[in-house]
Amino acid sequence: MMAHAVAVALLASAASALVLPNSRVMRRSSTVTRMAATPDKDTASPKLGKVEHIKIASDLLRAPLADEMTNDEIFVSHDAYQILKYHGSYQQDNRELRKPKQPKAFQFMLRLKVPCGEVPAELYRLLDDLCDEYGQGDLRATTRQAWQLHGVLKGDLKTVIQKIMEFGSSTVGACGDVSRNVMTTPAPKVGKPYQYAREYSKIMAELFKPMSTAFTELWIDEEKVAGVEYWRKDIDDAGVIAAMVHDNGRGIVIPGHKEPLYGTQYLPRKFKIGVTVPGDNSIDIYTNDIGLVVIMDDKDEELHGFNVMVGGGLGRTHNKETTFARAADHLGFVPKDQITEVCKAILAAQRDHGNREIRANARMKYLVHNLGIDGFKALVESYHGNTIAPWREMKPWRYSDWMGWHEQGDGKLFLGLNIEQGRIKDSGAVRLKTCMRKLVDNFGLDQVLTPSQSVIFKNIAPTDKPKIEALLAEHGVNLIENVDPLTRLAMACPALPLCGLAVTEAERVMPAYITRLRSLLQKVDLQQEEVMFRMTGCPNGCARPYMAEFALVGDGPGCYQMWVGGSPVLAGRTGWAFKNKVKADSWEAELEPLLHFFKEKRLSSAEAFGDFCFRVGQQALLDYSASYAKA
Repeated sequence: MMAHAVAVALLASAASALVLPNSRVMRRSSTVTRMAATPDKDTASPKLGKVEHIKIASDLLRAPLADEMTNDEIFVSHDAYQILKYHGSYQQDNRELRKPKQPKAFQFMLRLKVPCGEVPAELYRLLDDLCDEYGQGDLRATTRQAWQLHGVLKGDLKTVIQKIMEFGSSTVGACGDVSRNVMTTPAPKVGKPYQYAREYSKIMAELFKPMSTAFTELWIDEEKVAGVEYWRKDIDDAGVIAAMVHDNGRGIVIPGHKEPLYGTQYLPRKFKIGVTVPGDNSIDIYTNDIGLVVIMDDKDEELHGFNVMVGGGLGRTHNKETTFARAADHLGFVPKDQITEVCKAILAAQRDHGNREIRANARMKYLVHNLGIDGFKALVESYHGNTIAPWREMKPWRYSDWMGWHEQGDGKLFLGLNIEQGRIKDSGAVRLKTCMRKLVDNFGLDQVLTPSQSVIFKNIAPTDKPKIEALLAEHGVNLIENVDPLTRLAMACPALPLCGLAVTEAERVMPAYITRLRSLLQKVDLQQEEVMFRMTGCPNGCARPYMAEFALVGDGPGCYQMWVGGSPVLAGRTGWAFKNKVKADSWEAELEPLLHFFKEKRLSSAEAFGDFCFRVGQQALLDYSASYAKA
C-alpha cells in the first residue's frame, strides 16, 4: 500500500476543491476523501450503498439468484435482480400488459457479449430462431454493438442462455458493475490499423471478464460448454489470462482471489472501453471510461502503442447538479507492451477509489473529474509504477457510420444497412427481419454491429452485389442512398413500455419525430441540413444524447429536456440542457427560433448546427429565442 501514498494526498487535496462543470462548488462525498479499502476489507462499512452489500452477500454472483431460478415464481427479488445483471439479463415489466389489481407482466431481456460487434452467420441464425421461439419475435442492436433479445420468460432463461453458451457465445459481462461490451470501429477493413483495433478490443474483453464460475454453475452443464468463445480464437488467449493475473506488487491484483481484478464487490459501477484508429470516431470514443486509439508507424505498419483517454460517461439525474455528462480527458501515450498493465491500473484506481456510497456518483468519470486529469494520472502511475508519456498528436476526428457499400481492401465488399433504432422486425412493406435472415442463409454473411444501432454485412463477393440489392428491394429495405439523413444520424433508446427507468417514449416515436424535424427544417428553409438528433426516455443517456447536436431526454410524463450543442467529433464535446419540461407535442416551438438564429448567423454552410450552438453559447440562444417569441 505504500505505493498509494500519492493517492491519499491527491484525494485529500481534491476534497476542498471539487468544482462542477458549471463552476458551482459541490460537497465532496466522504468515501472519496479517504483511502479506499480493497474490495475484501471493511465489508460492513456503513458508508457502502445498498447494492454494494448485495454484491458482498452474493458469493461471487450466485446468491440469491441460484435459489430463485429454481422456484415457481415468474419474477426474481430485488437482490436477485441486481445479481442477474452480471449474467447478462434485466428483469422487465411490460407496463402496457399490466392490468389493475393484477401481477406485473414480468419478462427478461438478454444482452450478449459481442466484442467488436462481430457476429458469425451461425450465431445470428440461432438468435433469430431464439427470438421467435422464446422471445417477442424481434432482435435489437444496441448502441454498444451487441444484440439484445427481449421478452424471454423466467422459465426459459436457462434454455436460452445455455444455447447461446453452447454455440460459443456468452452473456457474461454484458451488464453489471464490470467491464461491458468493448466497442470498436465497425469497419471490417483489412488494413493493419483496423486489425490492431479489433485484436486489442478482444484482448480487453477477455482481460476484464469476470472469473466467477457462477455462470456455468447456474446456466449450463459443464460438459456442454463450448471449448472457447469464438472471439478468443483471434487472440493469444493464454497470454491474456497471464496478463490478467500478473501481479506487479503495487495493488492492482488482489492476491489469491478468485476475482483477481474485481474482488468480492466488483466495481462501483459499470465500466466501458472503446478502441479505434486515428480519425475514426464512429464509436463516440470520448463517452468511455477508457478509450484506446491505435498509434502505429505508417511506414512499417508496426504497432507502437495507444493514445489513452479516461473519464467519459453520460449517465446523469435530472435536478442533481452532482451528476453530469462528461467527455473523456487525454491521459497520454502507452507503449503496446504496457497497455494491459496500464488499463488494469486504471480499473484498479476506480475499484479502490470510486464512490461506493452514492451510486449516482459511482462512475469513474467523477473520480477523474474530482482529481483532475493530472491527479488521476498520478494515481494510475502509482499503481503502474511507471510514468505515462504525453499524448501523441493525431489527425482530426471525423464521424462515420460506415453505411452503404465499401471495399474491404482484400477484393471483397462490405455493406452497411441502416436499422431504424436497431429493431429487427417485419413491419408492413418493410420485411427487414425476413430479409436479414435470407442474407445470412443465402450468402452466409457474417455481421458487424455498429455503434449507431445498425448492421454491416462483410466479406461480400463483388459478383453478389446485384443479387443482394435485388433481395433488399424485394423486401422493402432501403440502401443508404434512399434513407433520410436525419434517420441515418438518429438514435433512440427502447424506453417505454419495458425499461423501468423510462418516463416517456423514445424508440417508438422516433420515426414520427424525425418526420416532424424534417418538416420544421423545410419550414425554416434548411431542408438540406443534416442534424444529429438523439432521444432517450430518461436521463441515463443510453442513446448518447448528450453528444448530439439536438436531443430530447425524458423529463417526466409527456415531457423532455431539450439539449443542444454536442458533437461526437470535436474532442467529444457534450452539449447542455437548453430547456426543461418541453412538451412532447410542441418541442418544435422551442427549436424553431434556434434554427432561424443558426440560419442567419452561421459562419458558413459548413458550420453544423451543434457547432453553431456551442460557438454562440447558451445565453445568446436564450436571448434570441426570447426576442423571436415576441416578434
